[in-house]
Amino acid sequence: MLLLDKPYEWTSFNLVKKVKYTVKAKVGHAGTLDPLATGLMILCTGKFTKKLTELTGLPKSYSGAFKIGNTTPSYDRETEEENSLPYHHITEDLIRQTADSFLGQQAQIPPMFSAIKKDGKKLYELARKGQEIQREARNIEITTFDITAIDLPFIHFKISCSKGTYIRSIAHDFGQQLGVGAYLHDLRRIQIGDFSIEDAWTVEDFVHHVKAHREGHTPA
Repeated sequence: MLLLDKPYEWTSFNLVKKVKYTVKAKVGHAGTLDPLATGLMILCTGKFTKKLTELTGLPKSYSGAFKIGNTTPSYDRETEEENSLPYHHITEDLIRQTADSFLGQQAQIPPMFSAIKKDGKKLYELARKGQEIQREARNIEITTFDITAIDLPFIHFKISCSKGTYIRSIAHDFGQQLGVGAYLHDLRRIQIGDFSIEDAWTVEDFVHHVKAHREGHTPA
């Protein structure tokens, strides 16, 4: 089992492919990250891929930032800003009260820009063609939602949540509640269950370590 820090703009498939090429073995992952997100991914190789099912259901924690005063069709930076609204009347108390309102179990509507399939096609493929279809709400739980810094238009946060939670949807819904719009500007996964990003390899260090091991010496 490997803990890796997915780089910015890498797809989860890019990371799996890189590890598979490096270790020359079967590789699977315990949950994807969007290309514009960074942070912790759990990968398993060989016979350990049987453990992926139990790892996939673990709760997750993220840090990141919303940008208020605009929305985007994708709910993140993949698409252009639109619907600009003034936000200078938004207070710290309102921001913190809004965050508290998201705590607990709830039904969340996934974004159109997601890998969920409808009639065999991924939603983001339809979204990029300008199509929007009705999505079924999913039951999720947000256990912590801390506002760590406010530097408007940016609101920095830490969230702990159940499997299947879309932080982009939280960003969008957060902006809707504030009445000024918002989208996800930055996202980093920092924890999966008891596994922490602090214990993860960078891709470069992992590749260097494997090559050094094959050559029979310990990397510097």
